[in-house]
Amino acid sequence: MDLKQAGTSLDSLISSLNSRIAELQELVIGRNMYPASSIADLSAVDTSLKAMEVQVQAIKDKLREETLAIPKAKKLIEASLQQQKKLQNMSAYCPARLTAVNLDTTRSMMTDSSCGPLRIEEAAAHPKEKRGRASPPPLWYVTADELDSLSSYMRGRLTLEKVNAAINDMSTYAEANAQLISAPKKKLADNIWGRALELRDISMKEAVRGKHFFLETDMKGPALKLDNTGKAILTVLRHLGRISETRIGHHRVIIMLKPQ
Repeated sequence: MDLKQAGTSLDSLISSLNSRIAELQELVIGRNMYPASSIADLSAVDTSLKAMEVQVQAIKDKLREETLAIPKAKKLIEASLQQQKKLQNMSAYCPARLTAVNLDTTRSMMTDSSCGPLRIEEAAAHPKEKRGRASPPPLWYVTADELDSLSSYMRGRLTLEKVNAAINDMSTYAEANAQLISAPKKKLADNIWGRALELRDISMKEAVRGKHFFLETDMKGPALKLDNTGKAILTVLRHLGRISETRIGHHRVIIMLKPQ
């Protein structure tokens, strides 16, 4: 290599070195202008991203829960619609006031009614019956409108089904008492005869005469019992004019009434 070529190579190396030094100087100046701010900014971005990931995961979990709840909600809606239809049938076939009802038409309603057999006061249509056979007590069911008309404090947690089931029980109690009153002594056991005499004495009292009744001690279920729920049902039925109460001797007597 001659001296001219060696000088040219040295000049090129010096020029490259000077360019590299200038770039390093610019980098140092840039670093001094923004000391460590880029690191803080990146940390803030990372924190925001993590928070967004947590929120997205919470949304996914909520959507999963809602998706799993859809079948249960559909079943609940179906059950609610069935209950609504049942209540509408009860309201249609179990009116609060049974006046001037054709007996044959009413009997046809009994076949389709979902609230059990519906009896009307047949004693008025057939005043004379065979001796020793008591007429069944009438069933005056409570309607949904009547129950809704009560204050929430009086109604509490009672449902229309519970109240009308209790009316069925009351009819059963009253019918059993009526059969004991009208039964001849020879058909009754000795341990029942005393109760029959007691019921006959009660039935002759002015407040009870000619009416269907039962005693507080008869309330043994299945729907009407002598507990807080049973007492609440009696309060509702007394307020709606379905029953009245009186005390005869040591007995609390509940009398079934026709709503006015």
